[in-house]
Amino acid sequence: MSYAFLNVFGLTLGIASCLVIFLIVRNELSYDAFNHKADRTCRVTLHALDFNSNLSVAVVPAMRLDFPELEQITQVFYQTDGLIKVGNNRYHEKNFAFADEHLPAVFDYQWIAGNPKTALVEPNTVVLTESIAKKYFGNTDAMGQVINVDKQFPLKVTGIIKDVPGNTSLPFTFLISFITIQKDFNHNFWSIPGGSYVYIILPKNLSIKNIQAKIPAFIKKHWGDDIAKQATLLLQPLKDVHFDQRYINNVVTPTSRETYYVLGGVALLIIITACINFINLATAQAIRRAREVGVRKVLGAGKGQLITQFLGETTVLVLFALFMGIVIASIFLAQANNILGINITASQLGEPIVIKCIAGLTVLVILLSGLYPAFVQSAFQPVDSLKNKVAISTGGLTLRKGLVIAQFAISQILIVGTIVVARQMDFFENQNLGFNKDAIVTVDVPDIAKGEALKQQLLAEPGIKDVSFSSAAPAYNSNFCPFSAKQLGYPKDNVTELKNIDERYTDMFGLIMLAGNKVAKDDTLHHVVVNETLIHEIGIQNPQKAIGQQIEVNGNKVAITGVVKDFQSESKHKKIRACVLMYDHSNFYSVSMLIQPAAMRQTIDHVDKKWSAMFPDDLFSYEFMDDRIASFYRQEQKVYTAFRLFSSIAILIGCLGLYGLISFAASQRTKEVGIRKVLGASLTSIVALFSKEFIVLIGIAFFIAAPLGYYMMNNWLQNFAYHINIGAETFVVAISASFIIASVTILYQVTKATLANPVKSLRSE
Repeated sequence: MSYAFLNVFGLTLGIASCLVIFLIVRNELSYDAFNHKADRTCRVTLHALDFNSNLSVAVVPAMRLDFPELEQITQVFYQTDGLIKVGNNRYHEKNFAFADEHLPAVFDYQWIAGNPKTALVEPNTVVLTESIAKKYFGNTDAMGQVINVDKQFPLKVTGIIKDVPGNTSLPFTFLISFITIQKDFNHNFWSIPGGSYVYIILPKNLSIKNIQAKIPAFIKKHWGDDIAKQATLLLQPLKDVHFDQRYINNVVTPTSRETYYVLGGVALLIIITACINFINLATAQAIRRAREVGVRKVLGAGKGQLITQFLGETTVLVLFALFMGIVIASIFLAQANNILGINITASQLGEPIVIKCIAGLTVLVILLSGLYPAFVQSAFQPVDSLKNKVAISTGGLTLRKGLVIAQFAISQILIVGTIVVARQMDFFENQNLGFNKDAIVTVDVPDIAKGEALKQQLLAEPGIKDVSFSSAAPAYNSNFCPFSAKQLGYPKDNVTELKNIDERYTDMFGLIMLAGNKVAKDDTLHHVVVNETLIHEIGIQNPQKAIGQQIEVNGNKVAITGVVKDFQSESKHKKIRACVLMYDHSNFYSVSMLIQPAAMRQTIDHVDKKWSAMFPDDLFSYEFMDDRIASFYRQEQKVYTAFRLFSSIAILIGCLGLYGLISFAASQRTKEVGIRKVLGASLTSIVALFSKEFIVLIGIAFFIAAPLGYYMMNNWLQNFAYHINIGAETFVVAISASFIIASVTILYQVTKATLANPVKSLRSE
């Protein structure tokens, strides 16, 4: 395998990887930046007992009166799913929104049909995204057509827009005019709907601080001193929404910027590895070209001419690698959505900022890869060059050794990073949840009045082990309310999650009772089971001592009849919050089924038929608990897949460079190997001769990589309320992998050199 091929192939992989990572990081870090007024747009949020992204519908009319200086104010009521009927066809859709007529002036959507200024003014109107319009009406003109939502809203299509970008914190499939449902809301400050988001645009001459300073007086004016003391409205910059993990009730699970900084760091390490390869192989070949340099200098060639020549050769190789890298990146991006779960197209490689990035990357690679070897080669002395007495060194340690150390250090850092991310992902999805999640399916119940009949039919199904009704399964939480314990010296309100559950819930999900009794069917609304976190917050450490204590939940006095071990209702980005479990069948919105794994598909089909017979106007739509939990970590899973892929590429590039170096070293020592064989040296001893130098280099690299890898990945783990600890085994695996990679490469090359005929080797010398 020629050195030129190794150089070009390594650079090609490095450039292709950098381009793809650049587009991924740019896409993720530019959430909502497609709006041209994003820098002046804020989401108005509530900070009372917690950070809540939802507001009452009473806020917007009041803000329009008191803040006339604002350029725009809009509100959106978000609905997670619903039943859509178009003609005789029914669809179960997720992520649609009710928006007022001002939304198109705040967010830059591309309109295909309809007038953005009037499309959402009238009640019972809807704006469809392009993909939904094609799904419902095919090639027929959708404008003026009628769809029905949740069996109660006949909606006329008044607009069609391009599908919203994937990097938006407010994704939706279609928009319904907000006035359609406005009358259904209670205009009370504390009546917080489950998805009403408020956005404002600040004028150019006004800062967030100016508006924020007026908020206390605004709240006091409209809702009184007591509310003003307990709550405030915070202005959250639109570009920060996707990265602020303090808030509950976000449409898209927020992630940390640091996660993508780490991925960007991988890109940097990849290109450095590729450049190190080039320098290593170029300086190795410099010895072979020493005579050429000597002859050219004797014939009058100046140092500048030689530098220009060698840089020119490097430029040709880099440009060819760049071309091939762009081709590979384009091919990969066509499949990226399936592999990485991202929505990035190859056409983005032609955007001006990407072209500038490519140009900068090209210049950087040329300088990093070609400048030093060019100066080294041009500096050879003619006499030494002609006598083959040139050497490349810095302070007694050859340059190539230093670069090999850097390469091994990079590989070990990436191996450490990949292991840490993999273990954290496993921790996310499989450990310390506090409840059973396997083979459990949840379904929304259209009519709880039929709940008992539905339960009997489901339990009669042989493939179903157990059935439980509730307001939400353990991994679902959307109902929060205040609680306090004045009798226990805890007078202030705090936030608790409230779940209404039936008597089978605790056993089916495997919740662990620490004290008292689990929720029973004959419980009154004044008897509740609470989790560990709640009793700890009110100052009780022993679960037994909590039994019988009185607390207030949502303004009602209740008695604690049981304490359950903490379980995870939210992602591990956040600490487990207080939780109250109580029996209230009027608030049972979903049913969970524990299914026999052996006949799961058949059982679900049978349930579908029974469901359709009982609820003929609704669609049977279910979700596995495992999938729900995985959705919490979709962003991290995306990064983990990318991290694993590109770390593997970086390690492969390093292996290519190591292969080339060992190949060169073996060819330089052909005579020595031949003499040793003639004198009876074994393959093992010759392999050991070549290996000992690299073993030392791997050891040095480890002492550099271990603290750096620990520091970087430990910082990344701090973004999660619950995370793994980085143990010594992670670093053992990293250094062992480096030894294995080096050993296999050395063994292959040295074995090939050793198996050669020693007579031929000596004759060739």
